[in-house]
Amino acid sequence: MSVTPTAGARLRSVGGGANRWVVLFVLCVSLLLVALDATVLHVAVPAVTEDLRPSGVELLWIVDAYPLVCAALLILFGTLGDRIGRRRVLLIGYGIFGAASAVAAFAPTPDVLICARALLGVGGAMIMPATLSILRAVFPDRRERATAIGIWTAVAAVGAAIGPVVGGFLVENFWWGSVFLINIPLMALIVPAGRWLLPESRGGGNGPWDVLGALMAAGGVLGVVLGVKRLGAGSGLFHPGVAGPLLLGAVLLVLFVGRQKRRPHPLIDMRLFARAAFSTSVGCIVLAMLALVGLELIAVQYLQLVLGLTPLETGLRLLPLTFAAMAAGATGSHTLNRLGPRRMVGWGFVLTAAAVLLLTVMGQHDRPLLLTTAFVLLGFGLQTTLFGAYESMLSEAPAEQAGGAAAIGETSYQLGAGMGIALLGSVMNAAYAPALSSVNGVPQSASSAAARSLGEAYQVAERLGGPAGEVLRSTARNSFVHGLHITLLVSAGLLLLGAAAALWLPRAMECGTVDTCRKPGQADPAAIPASRENKEPGERGSDASGARNSVGAEQRHRAGVPAGRRPAAAETAGSGRTAH
Repeated sequence: MSVTPTAGARLRSVGGGANRWVVLFVLCVSLLLVALDATVLHVAVPAVTEDLRPSGVELLWIVDAYPLVCAALLILFGTLGDRIGRRRVLLIGYGIFGAASAVAAFAPTPDVLICARALLGVGGAMIMPATLSILRAVFPDRRERATAIGIWTAVAAVGAAIGPVVGGFLVENFWWGSVFLINIPLMALIVPAGRWLLPESRGGGNGPWDVLGALMAAGGVLGVVLGVKRLGAGSGLFHPGVAGPLLLGAVLLVLFVGRQKRRPHPLIDMRLFARAAFSTSVGCIVLAMLALVGLELIAVQYLQLVLGLTPLETGLRLLPLTFAAMAAGATGSHTLNRLGPRRMVGWGFVLTAAAVLLLTVMGQHDRPLLLTTAFVLLGFGLQTTLFGAYESMLSEAPAEQAGGAAAIGETSYQLGAGMGIALLGSVMNAAYAPALSSVNGVPQSASSAAARSLGEAYQVAERLGGPAGEVLRSTARNSFVHGLHITLLVSAGLLLLGAAAALWLPRAMECGTVDTCRKPGQADPAAIPASRENKEPGERGSDASGARNSVGAEQRHRAGVPAGRRPAAAETAGSGRTAH
């Protein structure tokens, strides 16, 4: 990997001094934008429903388009940055993110808002991999890099925590579009700062960029999720709108896997998934995020539409979840060293499932203490799971495949978040709608409209007025609480499935902490050329030597040799991701 100074090279020097911490500040502001946008819209969902009146599926897409598009394009833009420069991709991502925020703020229809959210996903997919890549380049010292990643993690948690609060404040005092406008002034500051301060960096450039493969992966992910969404909205499995996207997405993903296996320089080395610990960790990350984000969206609607809390009060109620996640992240290294990946991930899933089951006690009346307790357990349990799963995944990858492993982790995180909204939202809709298909004393057309969402049911009830309106409102509220309980049970089942899957993870970690991986005065393992570890001088750059390097790493792993001479992927274990 090369770091190339451009304009303002003296200020962007990464060889030493304090300038790299200024670079970290700029990168953290970038992450803050992405973290804010992931949660700030949640408390605005009822206001969006009242103003734009989207259908249930459109409402899911409004929230879901951003993480799904972002997940689909992470590999594409991550590998593009390696070729043309990460700083360049990052700055383009800033511009797209700012423009999409302006469109979303003033969207007149649900379709325009969905498109704007998708465009935000494009910008986010350009920003996320670039920030970590540049951070890795400007902090060659492993201990300093660990400190930088800790700061980066804290910013992610803070962004997730203040997102609902900021969103609630803006919705109460302005209008729902203002939750997107907060991105624009930050962009106005960060674009010139990033252009002046950030260094340009590129990867090794091994082989051509597989554009077709990246597009196949993106299309496959989107096709499968679109089919799941339409299936959850009530269409049959063999309906063309369901079967078509599912089949097309599955075919594209199968072709993508086959293409990557045949290419000498694949975007993702599929042999990684043959390792039980690696594939299990990826599955655990998807399950954890699936449970968290889907439940958080439904919880926001419950707090506002059932309990009658204001958007700001809703944001404050969600703070314990994120603060508990921050605490789990802060103690994660110690916990992982004591328990090992298997017990850390498994018990994290069990604790989260217990929190979800505790939430089933909630009904139509507010119980603040119970809700806070459940949210604290939920946040702590999920972040514990994510930390352990990321450590196991990144540690399992050999040195030459660390970049692909990181891309898979980012994609699985975002895909799990998007699929959680789609799957649990679909379960919620399926459990909510039947009770409203026919309500005594209410016209059939009004009942059908109320079955789309609880927010729309309240609007229909208000227009009806009198006893009919009150009956419809009460029926819809009862049906929503029933649907919430069903969704919580499904979520708990998925979490327990994750706990069972965690049994395939290693019992103990090879390297407990950064300090034991690298002792003071020891050279940075990430900076040791591959030729010094596993290659003879004449073998550099050959495909055969890469295979021997991989085999050597695998043999050391199976023999129980400490991983101190493996890539510095493990030091980021779980740190770049926070439950929010």
